[in-house]
Amino acid sequence: MAPNDDPSLSWTRPRPLRVAKPYDNALLKESGGRSVTTNQIAFLALALLALIGGGGVVFSQRPVRAAMCLVLNFLVLAALYFMLGAQMLGISQIMVYAGAIMVLFLFIVMMLRMDREEPHKVWWTSAPVIGTVFGALVLFIFALGIRPVAEMKPGAVDPKFGTPQAIGMEMMTTYAWPFEVASMLLLVGIVASIILAKRRI
Repeated sequence: MAPNDDPSLSWTRPRPLRVAKPYDNALLKESGGRSVTTNQIAFLALALLALIGGGGVVFSQRPVRAAMCLVLNFLVLAALYFMLGAQMLGISQIMVYAGAIMVLFLFIVMMLRMDREEPHKVWWTSAPVIGTVFGALVLFIFALGIRPVAEMKPGAVDPKFGTPQAIGMEMMTTYAWPFEVASMLLLVGIVASIILAKRRI
């Protein structure tokens, strides 16, 4: 008796390979041939949160609240960097901007007691109108410059691209002079802020 005739030996029979079914054509047509992924939804949610934080910086009347909204914006940008695969930029964003610079800014604001000052009510009543008109004009100019861009496939990327080693080598060789100039500008800004704060204390 052959193995194919014995029911107890059915597990030894070769089974045909299952082919994965393609996506539904109707669904692809409705979505324009593209499917929305979880990463895209998370990216849009973080982008919206970054816009909310930026709006809080612009429209908040208290410096401390504006600074906290700016910290939120920096943290969301760091999360976006992590999603895009730029871990070094994300860590730098958290350590430098959200950490050191914003802590220094909050320290200066609290030291000068700027949060207790009453807002000047001279021409602020017309400020929302001017801001709305200016923002609409900027959006209109941006809309004129929008052109359809053909979809491009990502090219090959070096595995070392964006790593701390590669960024450190480029910073200390190719961009050594701009790096030193930026450090001098930061030093001048710190000294100037100390002198200005010393006059008001």
